Amino acid sequence: MPISASPRRPTVLISAFVALTVGCVLGLVAWKSISSRDATLSRNEADIQNLAHSLAQHATHTFKAPDVAMTGMADLLKFQNPLPARFNTYLANTVRSLPQLREMGVLNAAGNWRYSSLDQLPTHNNADRDYFVRHRDNADPKLLISGPMTSRLTGRPTLLLSKRISDPKGEFAGVLVAAIDYESFSKFYSSFDIGAQGSICLISATGTILVRWPSGTGKNVSDTDLFQKRLKASPVGFYRIVSPFDGVAKYFGYEVTPEYSMVVTVARSEAEVLHGWRSDLKRDLVVAALLMTVIAGMAWLLASQFGVRMRLARRYRLLAENSADIVILLDRQGRLQYVSQSVKASLGYAEKELVGRSCLDVVHAEDREKVVGASVGLTDPAVSRSVVFRTKCKDGKLVWLEANFKLAGESPDGSREIVGVLRDITKRKELEDELSEANLRLSRLATTDGLTRLANRRHFDIFMRAAYAEHAVLAALLIDIDHFKGFNDALGHQAGDACLQRIAQVIDSSTTGTSGLSARYGGEEFAVVLPGVSEEQALVVANALRLMVRQLGIQHPRASRGHVTVSIGVAAKTATTIDEVALIRDADIALYNAKELGRNCAVASSSLSGTHGKAAPLVPAS
Repeated sequence: MPISASPRRPTVLISAFVALTVGCVLGLVAWKSISSRDATLSRNEADIQNLAHSLAQHATHTFKAPDVAMTGMADLLKFQNPLPARFNTYLANTVRSLPQLREMGVLNAAGNWRYSSLDQLPTHNNADRDYFVRHRDNADPKLLISGPMTSRLTGRPTLLLSKRISDPKGEFAGVLVAAIDYESFSKFYSSFDIGAQGSICLISATGTILVRWPSGTGKNVSDTDLFQKRLKASPVGFYRIVSPFDGVAKYFGYEVTPEYSMVVTVARSEAEVLHGWRSDLKRDLVVAALLMTVIAGMAWLLASQFGVRMRLARRYRLLAENSADIVILLDRQGRLQYVSQSVKASLGYAEKELVGRSCLDVVHAEDREKVVGASVGLTDPAVSRSVVFRTKCKDGKLVWLEANFKLAGESPDGSREIVGVLRDITKRKELEDELSEANLRLSRLATTDGLTRLANRRHFDIFMRAAYAEHAVLAALLIDIDHFKGFNDALGHQAGDACLQRIAQVIDSSTTGTSGLSARYGGEEFAVVLPGVSEEQALVVANALRLMVRQLGIQHPRASRGHVTVSIGVAAKTATTIDEVALIRDADIALYNAKELGRNCAVASSSLSGTHGKAAPLVPAS
């Protein structure tokens, strides 16, 4: 009995091993398939909802800036009638500052063009457009988003933003319009990989599809399940649908933009979502079949693994205390001999994808020289070197790593190897960058006047002190708004603030693109510092500013001239000027004389010598 049992025992053991292995392989394939499908669908849901959220924010940001700008213009046109040349330039500058806009314009109450950002004022009438009729018959001042429509100016598909313009009595006075190329949305949406059968839509609150990529604009979907049930239940959602456009089963995510009540939807074909999973399942089944056919060789594989483990034992000991970080082993040519498993979680690579490659393959091009310098200079095993650099993840994303390099023992072939311990410090770098940006914002707030956006008094004093020390030729202007208290008393402080802001814009233009500085000196007083400018030149600047303020045409019921004017004192650095305080005092005395002479004039400090503090205005007041 023992003799006959002896040969059976290995057979039984092998059969049991084979049966157990086959069962484990099939069970693993089934478990992996179910888990992978669930993970794929869960990841797809998160991706679709994240994309819908990002696109909703994009739509809001696209319309928000024009909305703010148009609100200001509508308020201006309610009370004023700007010169066409000035307002057309203002519209053109606004279009240039908002890249999403193609053009802007203003229609009068009859639908004819009143202003335009284009070089020539269009001649066609737009009173028949739906948006014009809507604003004419509805006093709602909110932004209206219309489209898609064919532009009569360019012939291109267009999304139109419009606002009603009312006169001071609230009566309809026209429409302010801004055009956005449909293609800008379509091109942006096409940049996202959502599959050949996927789609992205921007839908109005009434159910009209404003933009759809790849096609299908203009269709109304207010009768679909999305508008009939889903939006009423939640502004954000995800579910499976059969597309009304192509009849394909899709996973569908949506989000409502709260500010403009538009709906952004993202859809991906179910077949495309699960394509990778089905391919993986087929591959797993093939692999399982191959494993079961070569099961007899498992003993040899196990024996081979023991040999591999022995050869790697030395390397694993080096990594024992650094298992949380990425550990690498380099030869002297910089090729990766070993990479720890933690690289998968940090960079997305499997170990085998990196072993044998140069470590510089995944280092940002601008940082490669730093990495090379930190590794090639190692000569003493007791000395380590650190370097911070950027590296590319498998998905292309850049992360910041901090690496410590140190010489290891000799490799089996007798050459020196370098061990490196890498740590992801991306979040730390982001926090450092956020802190730097916050400090910069605080610095700007500390040196800027909150109302006029000019430099404040503190910034002015620092700049003036430095300019006086650096420049032999230096001029200063002190500017005061005439009868400003009466302006505030008559029209209120809000009107006073608006007046200060408009005059500040004029004053700021005198130093734009120069080394000078415009500042709010206090109350209704402003100051301008002009390095390298003589008193004669500064006087020309002062009179130009005075005339520009006059041309603003700000009405002043308490002023004898009926409009807002300014008085300006001009002073320049001379051999007798002891410091910057004296220079400002000279400009202040000149300003006082300008007011004594009837205001609305500019007086130079040099003209006061010998006249006991008074001089005739150098340019007649008007």
